[in-house]
Amino acid sequence: MRLPFVFVLSTVMIDAMGIGLVLPIMPQLIVEVQGGTLANAAIWGGILSTAFAAMQFVFGPILGNLSDAYGRRTVLLVSLFVMALDYVVMAIAGSIWLLLIGRLVGGITAATHSTAAAFMADVSKPHEKAANFGLIGAAFGIGFVLGPVIGGLLSEFGTRAPFWAAAGLSAMIFGIGVLVMPETVTDKTRRPFNLRRANPVNSLKAIAALPGIRPMLWVYFLYSVSIYVYPAIWSYFTTERFGWSPQMIGLSLGVYGIGMAAVQGGLIRPATRYLGERMTIVYGMIFEIVSFALLAFLTNGTIALMLIPITALGAVITPALQAMMSRATPDSQQGELQGVLTALHALSMVISPLLMTSIFAQFIKPDAAIYLPGAPFLLALGLMLAGFILFWRARPVVV
Repeated sequence: MRLPFVFVLSTVMIDAMGIGLVLPIMPQLIVEVQGGTLANAAIWGGILSTAFAAMQFVFGPILGNLSDAYGRRTVLLVSLFVMALDYVVMAIAGSIWLLLIGRLVGGITAATHSTAAAFMADVSKPHEKAANFGLIGAAFGIGFVLGPVIGGLLSEFGTRAPFWAAAGLSAMIFGIGVLVMPETVTDKTRRPFNLRRANPVNSLKAIAALPGIRPMLWVYFLYSVSIYVYPAIWSYFTTERFGWSPQMIGLSLGVYGIGMAAVQGGLIRPATRYLGERMTIVYGMIFEIVSFALLAFLTNGTIALMLIPITALGAVITPALQAMMSRATPDSQQGELQGVLTALHALSMVISPLLMTSIFAQFIKPDAAIYLPGAPFLLALGLMLAGFILFWRARPVVV
């Protein structure tokens, strides 16, 4: 594989790692800099996660448009350089406000997924694009798995060790990029930056106007908000309910990520072949609803670990749902559809942490009417059930 490909895929991987790297150590880190209880730490954890996702939602389209104007190389290298500095700031941050600023900047620098995809489109022949875009998805999946695992393992050396490691990795990839990354935007393909075209709202309106697509977008959004209960609350839930260590939390999140990757990479093909896309989504939602119901009241950590492979089966929903919407969208709007789905996913990452951590805090505080650390899973169950009903009634129009 050519070195520029390795560089771009490494960039996508470290972007994904930034999401999960801090999850295992976040409860201890917030208590360390802020003091207070685990419930208070969960509230701040939700704020930090939301800040990171909000910046990705806003700046993903902006960085993509900037790369059209100033080049893929420039955007990727500048983002990596700032990312390395940001991790250093996070490693020495002594206040919750500096951590918040660090996550805001981190969300911006990690919003280069669209730029990486644009590079792949620049250098790929028409028949190669699907495979090369698949490489980007695989790199993101690997990073999402490695993030919590590495964060949990490095926590042995303190709550700041994961940030120092990420800073060093970002700096190393930046150095490689300076040496090997070419510029693929030419004067012929370059276009001026237009902030209006970078606005995800306009794209959402256009896609939602297609026949039968609007309810499917709602299903996708409800699913995304509900499924994000895992990264949003897992660290706090397992600490409170099972007394798990950061290492155990990181490993369990890694197992979940591997399960999702295996399902999306292997199980989805036979599932859609034998069940069809629609029934694959139905069964996936049923698995998730059952998993949420069990986790809400579970008190045994061993059973929770055994449940992880079952929860991962719900990962068939995303690719099957995307395929159904893709077939209902004209060829001229396929890219716009994928951009809208990316924006909706990022928006769910803004909303879900605030909802889930707030509910968790309310149900574990000393004066709570009912002690129920698994309460966020009941909210996720309700959202998934609403999406299930909406999906059952939806009938997208195939064009």
